[in-house]
Amino acid sequence: MENKFKFIQKSELLKALAHPTRLCIVKGLMEKESNVTTIQECLDLPQSTVSQHLSKLKAAGIIKGERKRLEISYQIINEDIRKIIKILFP
Repeated sequence: MENKFKFIQKSELLKALAHPTRLCIVKGLMEKESNVTTIQECLDLPQSTVSQHLSKLKAAGIIKGERKRLEISYQIINEDIRKIIKILFP
């Protein structure tokens, strides 16, 4: 049997992606890295809600934020997630 830790890691990634808002954020970031304001306007959700979802994605190792002057631009850093999004949204 394969390493149990590997299965735990993959399931945690899937859990983080399983929320519709987070799935939408990640799909959008596949097309273009964005800041929280752009994401918030696109989703029509409060900025605090979007920030919470971004924090969960960041904690799961799916995205990273890079400071560009006064804002943080988010991008996908996990290749497994890129593959999953391409399969879900061909």
